[in-house]
Amino acid sequence: MGARRRKLIVVSNRGPVTYGRDGDERVTRRGGGGLVTALRGLVAHHDVTWVASAMSEEDRAVVEEAGGEAVEETLESGASFRLRLVAHDETAYDWFYNVVSNPILWFLQHYLWELAYTPTIDVALKKAWDEGYARVNEGFADAIVEELELDPDATVFFHDYHLYLAPRFVRERVPDALLAHFVHIPWPQPDYWHVLPKAMRQAIHDGLLANDVIGFHAHRWRVNFLRSASDLVGADSNFVDSTADYRERRASVGTHPISVDVAEFEELAQSDEVLAAERELLERRPEKVILRVDRTDPSKNIVRGFRAFELYLEAHPESHMKVGMLALLDPSRQDIPEYSEYLGAIQREARRVNDRFQQDGWMPIDVVIEDNFPGAIAAYKQFDVLFVNAIFDGLNLVSKEAPLVNERDGVVLLSENTGAYEELGEWVLRVNPFDVAGQADALDRALTMAPDERRERLAAIRAHLREHDVAAWTDAQLAELDRSAARVG
Repeated sequence: MGARRRKLIVVSNRGPVTYGRDGDERVTRRGGGGLVTALRGLVAHHDVTWVASAMSEEDRAVVEEAGGEAVEETLESGASFRLRLVAHDETAYDWFYNVVSNPILWFLQHYLWELAYTPTIDVALKKAWDEGYARVNEGFADAIVEELELDPDATVFFHDYHLYLAPRFVRERVPDALLAHFVHIPWPQPDYWHVLPKAMRQAIHDGLLANDVIGFHAHRWRVNFLRSASDLVGADSNFVDSTADYRERRASVGTHPISVDVAEFEELAQSDEVLAAERELLERRPEKVILRVDRTDPSKNIVRGFRAFELYLEAHPESHMKVGMLALLDPSRQDIPEYSEYLGAIQREARRVNDRFQQDGWMPIDVVIEDNFPGAIAAYKQFDVLFVNAIFDGLNLVSKEAPLVNERDGVVLLSENTGAYEELGEWVLRVNPFDVAGQADALDRALTMAPDERRERLAAIRAHLREHDVAAWTDAQLAELDRSAARVG
């Protein structure tokens, strides 16, 4: 770890832990989502106060018992941190999360709208924006300001699309605060932002530009942001220096692809839970395993992936009974109609392909719908081909996590529209997410690749990940903040 230990206020919708009940006893569970998994490494290296939403009833009970203040928590690794949960009004949070953040912002930023039909911006959405999204962002800002009063030297590190307005709210009350914001999803081109009414799209850019540092996973997202900041709110964007001058402040806009905690993943791969899941997997695995690990999110392109596998099986009858696809799918955002409908489409497509090809107990697509982190790591160890064909993805952590612990010289198929492709493209097989015939060809190439080439590609990815781990990512963010602070000072 190259950087000095810092005082950080990390802000995200989900926290690193959540609380539940086991009978009469309160239990602590690992927080869900790839973002939380990636950020947990911050706790080991810095003095962290983590501000997040109270997600469960037990979370709310913790908030009430603590009088709204932070509580001390410890991760499985032994690293300790302060956790401040914000208990939002339940209706406001529903509007914030289920109406605005998902699907409006998520769909917009992943180019998922069918613009001839959706979305329709109506009075209900505008109310959800004003009384949900803005109100929850104000609640986050209130908590952050209180934490800055306790420790004015702390750096505030916002994360993702849930919190676009909060930096401006904090800036207005604490003008000299050092603020950074990392956007973990794609940033679309300026024209696509015109799906939103002018006031909304301007508020999003105004809020982000209140930060001293803004980070993205890929150069293409950074360039799109600089363009939209210029086009939509009149910022003076410098594409050479990657800065945007706006409202008498300069924001530094950087590209820093996030990574994983290498040591943590290697340790998890040998844990009792993972080894038990691996033994179960080995008992039923076919000769070759094509693996995908995804949330059941339309952006993950699961249905087209099944169709590509169908084309592969159609062209390669010699692979029947020998090659299988294991789809470990975490049911995502099922309160949102678009997501529940997509889960249904996934199940229908898998059933259709299986009905066509299954024989003698062999089921070509094994779909497992559950949130099972140890099971995912066990599958990471056992894949022959990792299949990532996302429509668009800010990064895609699976493409980094899985090769790190794989034990079969697995080949990675990676969508060119993921942020990770920009970083790993030299060692993966590139796929166009809309070209199912091309994906089928890539599956064939991966499954027939020479052992030496498989080994070399996987070794190169691992070497890159060990050099560019989550600690290096954090260092890069904080170094950029230090440069920003020096410039302002």
